[in-house]
Amino acid sequence: MAMVRGVLLDESLLFAEDAARNVYFLPGAEALLRRLQYSKLHVGISYGEGLSSQKVAFLTRMAALHSSDCVLLNTSCVGDAFYRMLPCWGSAGESCFYVTSEKDKGLSVRLRTQGWKIVILSIQDGPADNNKEAVFIDRLEELYVTLCHFSKMAFHDKMIVTIGYVMKPSREEDFAKRGAFPMYPTPNGLMFVPLRFDLPLASQIEEVDVILHKATDEIISIDPGSFSDLSKGISYSRGMQELQRYMWNHPNCCIVDPLDNIYPLLDRLRIQQILIGLEDIYSETRCRIRAPHFLKVDSFHDLHLAERLLEAKLLFPNIVKPQVACGVADAHSMAIVFKAEDFKNLSVPLPAIIQEYIDHGSLLFKFYVLGDKIFHAVKKSMPNSCFLLSSSEKNGFKPITFDSLKSLPTDKDMHLNTNEQPLDVGLVTDAANWLRKILNLTIFGFDVVVQEGSRDHVIVDVNFLPSFKEIPDDVAVPAFWDAIKSSYESWKVK
Repeated sequence: MAMVRGVLLDESLLFAEDAARNVYFLPGAEALLRRLQYSKLHVGISYGEGLSSQKVAFLTRMAALHSSDCVLLNTSCVGDAFYRMLPCWGSAGESCFYVTSEKDKGLSVRLRTQGWKIVILSIQDGPADNNKEAVFIDRLEELYVTLCHFSKMAFHDKMIVTIGYVMKPSREEDFAKRGAFPMYPTPNGLMFVPLRFDLPLASQIEEVDVILHKATDEIISIDPGSFSDLSKGISYSRGMQELQRYMWNHPNCCIVDPLDNIYPLLDRLRIQQILIGLEDIYSETRCRIRAPHFLKVDSFHDLHLAERLLEAKLLFPNIVKPQVACGVADAHSMAIVFKAEDFKNLSVPLPAIIQEYIDHGSLLFKFYVLGDKIFHAVKKSMPNSCFLLSSSEKNGFKPITFDSLKSLPTDKDMHLNTNEQPLDVGLVTDAANWLRKILNLTIFGFDVVVQEGSRDHVIVDVNFLPSFKEIPDDVAVPAFWDAIKSSYESWKVK
């Protein structure tokens, strides 16, 4: 059995024409091409003679768009001329797959004699007897696991770790475009395959060694009264519920990271309580790293709210955030409040966390922990309170409301100066290692601001499996792979 190196897709799997000769994608075809484009496999689209020039032109455009070859394929051309058209296909020790929905016996036999594996998308009358050597799939989406299966068989005597991943399509594509999810082994021996919720999960998971998930992408709702035990208060999508049941029934499977480990990051109050422990790494020879001052509120109509704010060392302005940190639509609906009476009409979901607003010169330091490696980047952030006050004055000092995922209040005249970073990298690195032990997470990120005047380093946010897009791909992606491999090896030891 040879390692899968190339995939040639018959156009009948991907495209169809309507009565007006307009060409369109068949269900699942466009997603398949996008995934294979970043898979590190050779990919091609084949077609036979007799197609309309309009369809051939469309195939050629789509092949170019998805970095694929486009070849005319029939029985007579399979041979030396075929490999001259595709010089990178069929290397020693590697095999190529021809995937088709047609039962072209002659073409299949000829390709098989050239060492190709045939995959046929089943039709209603089932597989033909003389195609017993072919692999049959019922849906196009089954191809990912099929390729994974054959590649794993090729490496039966070597350590290849297969990662089955679950996350929303936009996030998956962001990772894939950076080369993070190849279906051809990475230098440290990882292969990646998407887990599909519209296919039986158990048979897919049988082919993988590690489950990598962004479970927060699959949260439908969180019960605000369940923060004492979030495992009971989260409603997941149906597919994630099935995956969750699988995890419960197979407690020995390797998961990056276990759901229980990520729950603290869904609760801003719990995050703040954890960050209080940063005091343990305080040193007189360095500046201080700490959590922001905060107060949890269940109602903005609390008659004693002003007194409680003072007790919590909260001076105006304050930034107000939902206690739910992620996974639901309004988790990032926030406000900056300038006076106590404006809490009464605030639209931020309750329960909420009132947090000190820290003047930090509009500089935000994003830290990423990938296993035992730590990286950081500098980003433009919200302006100091004096700018916010002057901007709000025009509206009678009304609260500034915003969605932190979409747009932040900014000072358009402020220019990012990365040459004068007031950051103590060693101090924050110590905090990152401390957090890694406390949270027991493989991949996470957190945001740091440096308070003007005191130079306190304040961690204002912590999140699970961030995109780390500010870090160059050639640095971040290998570290990402190493973190997953290290987590798997630790799991094996345990």
